[in-house]
Amino acid sequence: MTRTQIQLPDDLYRRAKALAAAKEISLAELVRNGLEYMLNVSAPPEAAAKKWELPKPFDLGPRLVDPFADPDWRCNLHMERVLGPMLAERNRVAEG
Repeated sequence: MTRTQIQLPDDLYRRAKALAAAKEISLAELVRNGLEYMLNVSAPPEAAAKKWELPKPFDLGPRLVDPFADPDWRCNLHMERVLGPMLAERNRVAEG
């Protein structure tokens, strides 16, 4: 185990001492637990240093028509995604 010194603001020291006493552990153990927690929830340095790049686009297959050319493209998208499967099911049941 390595021994080290840290400098804390007075208020932080008092609050940490009080918490350690309430938990019946030493201040050193409280600091070790806090540091270990921060290391576990933080991104590793090598992951943080890696430059982020925009993902490659997905191939959505051939499109015959530009979907955004129509000013009602939002409505059309809704009709295609929500109502399309419902109509297909209705037709399947009707053909039956």
